Order: sequence, then structure tokens, then C-alpha cells
Amino acid sequence: MEISKRDKKKVEILTFLNDTIFNPILDSDRASNKLKAGIRLTLNRMATRDAAGIVHFYWSAVVGTDRSVSFSRQMREEGFTRFEEILETFRTRFNDKWIRS
Repeated sequence: MEISKRDKKKVEILTFLNDTIFNPILDSDRASNKLKAGIRLTLNRMATRDAAGIVHFYWSAVVGTDRSVSFSRQMREEGFTRFEEILETFRTRFNDKWIRS
């Protein structure tokens, strides 16, 4: 079965986020259970979206809701890479032109 272009984009974004943000936390012995639970929740929420929805979710996390601000602070306090720290790479790689292509 062939993967659609739309699904390939979703996989590409999730692979990038897994490699840069999620897996280092989930694979760490020093990450708190609370942080790991937050990462799993974030992954579950992203999994229900298409590529454009994941990009929107990312930008909402960077802009900062009450929940995302405290989650970002916790990531920093525990010594992990945050969404804000990969902003330039994310913005360049997953821009509107890429979404529409």
C-alpha cells in the first residue's frame, strides 16, 4: 500500500519532532514522569491532525497558552530541547510553501 503525499508530510513532521524533541525525553532516565506524560499527550494530539494541523499545533505551543508556557518551562528546567529552540529550523522546513506542495 502506497502512502499518500499528505501522509508523507505528516510522517516527515512527526519524525523531525520525534528526533529533536520527543524521543530524547521519552528515552531519558532523568525526565520526570510528568514531562513524559505531557509528551505522550502532545504526540496523541498531533497524531489526530494532518500536516497543516501539526504545524498549527506547533505554532500554538510556541506562541504560548497557559499550559504550553508551563510545559515549556518544565522542559527547560529538566534540561531538554523545547519547541522554541527549534523554531528557525521548523519555520524554514515546514513553511506554507511546503504544506501546499
